[in-house]
Amino acid sequence: MDMSRSRGRTWSGAALAALLTAGALTAAAPDARGQNARSETPVVSASPVTGVSESVVRVRVPLPASAGARPAACDWLSYLRYRSTDGPASSADADRVLVAQPGILEGAGAFDSVARNTVALAAGQGRHIEFWALDRRSNCLEDRTGIASGDQHTAVDYYYRGKQAGGRTFGGFLGNERLGWLAKLGIGQTVRDQYDLLTAELPDQGLRKRKVLCGGHSLGGVITGYFAAADFDGDPGTTADAGYQQCAGYFALDTTVSTSLADLSGSIPDDTNLPDVGLGHAAVQAGLDSGVLPRSLSAPVLLNPETMTLLAIAGLGATRDPHGEADLPRYLPAGLNIEATNRFLFSRDTATFLSGSPAVKDFRLTNEAVLGALMDDHSVPLAFLQSSVGFFDGGPVVDKNFPAANGSSQPTGLYGTEYKAIPEQPHGPLYTWRDYDRVGDADDPGHRSADGTPFTNAGKEVTGIQELARSLAEQPLDFTEQYFPTRLVTDLELATSPQVKKLLVHPEGLTANPTLTVLAGDGLLAGRIPADLHPVVADGYQHLDVLTAAAAQNDGRPEPVSTHLALFARSPR
Repeated sequence: MDMSRSRGRTWSGAALAALLTAGALTAAAPDARGQNARSETPVVSASPVTGVSESVVRVRVPLPASAGARPAACDWLSYLRYRSTDGPASSADADRVLVAQPGILEGAGAFDSVARNTVALAAGQGRHIEFWALDRRSNCLEDRTGIASGDQHTAVDYYYRGKQAGGRTFGGFLGNERLGWLAKLGIGQTVRDQYDLLTAELPDQGLRKRKVLCGGHSLGGVITGYFAAADFDGDPGTTADAGYQQCAGYFALDTTVSTSLADLSGSIPDDTNLPDVGLGHAAVQAGLDSGVLPRSLSAPVLLNPETMTLLAIAGLGATRDPHGEADLPRYLPAGLNIEATNRFLFSRDTATFLSGSPAVKDFRLTNEAVLGALMDDHSVPLAFLQSSVGFFDGGPVVDKNFPAANGSSQPTGLYGTEYKAIPEQPHGPLYTWRDYDRVGDADDPGHRSADGTPFTNAGKEVTGIQELARSLAEQPLDFTEQYFPTRLVTDLELATSPQVKKLLVHPEGLTANPTLTVLAGDGLLAGRIPADLHPVVADGYQHLDVLTAAAAQNDGRPEPVSTHLALFARSPR
């Protein structure tokens, strides 16, 4: 879920629960591996894509002592490993290994659909590949205990009311004073983590060079660019350790493999707490170290740990009782962040936003409709959160003209390209959700905007809402990233500073290997597709759809992202 900024502009089950919760703060551990330095745990999924085995892998890679005190879980790196059920058990014996970096505020769980689809397609072509969806180190701070309970009320009570779940009590959402070690998690540590993970899991450099494809979604493309240009042994004259020598090719999902944020501009809200990088690298680092500057990226509306947790809770309701009437909006406790988020996402116009009436809890919605309202491109007015999962059903809808009016000249970079809609009648009919593959059916009312523009059509709907719900609620590693290190963005914003430029030891690495670029037709680069990259364009896709789209598309076409990834894995060129 990437929210990069334009250049030059300042924007203000119990076992899984135990596996993923952070431990107590510890001093830095020695940089050594023992026999318990790796764990791999199978993951059970209700995904309709068969023939794919998933596991969560954790590898002990301690941070240096200079990072300071941190949870013990943060001396481990984690990823979701997807492989063909009929394929080799050892990653070294796979035909290819695709290693994917997530975007901003995004975790490994977001890759579930594209990973499964790609592995399954390759297997159908007689190739056994693996897809590794990486978690950044900062994801270690997340506590999945409430979600792992499998019950919405238990999850809400755990995270917001201090009640126990699975024998645990939630330690609370972390404030800046408890995130000191995040001040050191910049682009240098991020690419070092990827290198250390690759060398631990695939020790043979020659094998990595033949079999590994490096890439990512959104900001993950920029991270891949820095990885490709990095040197990891401190000697530029030796290149076996260079980033580009760890990869046979690169892939970019609604992004480009580069060392610039320019291609991801215009997608972060003005009210985030990202510091003014005009201060310079040294001043920003001093502010992060002292705690004067925020060490984790957040905003009052949706983009903070308290409210981002709601996405997984909404996904939980949609998976457990998709067509049942939701009580989540009424069951949530009152609070500033939750109230601001509800008003922002569910206000018809400015007057509704200011008055708070009617509120989301005044409408009757199924659990699927609640999730659709939070994530669909015709509802949520934040482009980096949008996926094309269908449309409201069961009652009349009207234009959602807040925070931007439909058909206005408002820039689309932040709000996306689609008209927004909202249920019209509070205390009225039960609003249901029309899934992506039922849009355009004979019984589809074909809702239109006040100016006559259809809100959607079958060609613009590509993601199944149940697959999205499973990715949010059933994955042992989060779909979202609650504590994104501010320094990772400030490093990239200050790319011309000596402290960051010195990381680009091998700039030739960006073009040393073949690259597959797959762009969402309605995503972050909509209207400015870089033709020189010869990209594959997935028509009708939003920013998240490149990760979440269903294997079976509603017009009978092959799913383009996984199709091209599987072909690229067969023979990068």
